[in-house]
Amino acid sequence: MSAPKRPQQLPLDLAHRAASSRDDIVPSASIAPALHLIDHYPDWPAPVVVLVGPAGSGKTHLARVWQDMSAAVSPRPGHLAAAALDLAEHGPVVIDDADALPIDEAGLFHLINAVRSSGTHLLLTASTSPAAWPITLLDLASRLKAAAIVEIGAPDDMLLEGVLTKLFADRQVDVEPSVVQYVVKRMERSLEAAGKLVAELDRLALARKSRITRALAAEVVDDRHA
Repeated sequence: MSAPKRPQQLPLDLAHRAASSRDDIVPSASIAPALHLIDHYPDWPAPVVVLVGPAGSGKTHLARVWQDMSAAVSPRPGHLAAAALDLAEHGPVVIDDADALPIDEAGLFHLINAVRSSGTHLLLTASTSPAAWPITLLDLASRLKAAAIVEIGAPDDMLLEGVLTKLFADRQVDVEPSVVQYVVKRMERSLEAAGKLVAELDRLALARKSRITRALAAEVVDDRHA
């Protein structure tokens, strides 16, 4: 009778620090304009700036970095009109995913007016340019036309390699550069996907008590694309 198989060790689901500081940002061509904007605050081209980028491009991370450095407030959706003046008098304001439906058009209009009158700044993040938003309030559309648009492109190879390397380092996992490059060429091109992929590779490597090799990476990447 053959010996029973030893059960696969299940690694503990340990929490890892989420990258959210300026030092966690990996500079690259795709994110350079947005990074320049954050680094040169408050010397901005307009009181209202819209940071536009696809999902997983890093715009929320950048917004949080700016919020920390500027002490900006983040209002609750649907309560912009009532709090507009108080928010603007406090100082800078940030709204993440501003184009998420439904848009509080009247509230956003009053907030933009209050920001401009108070001489402060409003940062909006969105997946599309304001021109593509389903705005019916013409006065709001006019205000948004005057906003400065800063675009973030899809993460390039340099950014993804840097992010993967840093995420592995945050977990104290040593991975060969050739493995990282292999993964970059085959993974979904987003920073969110990078975080999930690193977590999955780390979990699997711990369970198998092995290093993260190209073969292991291929197994995980191929499974995601199956």
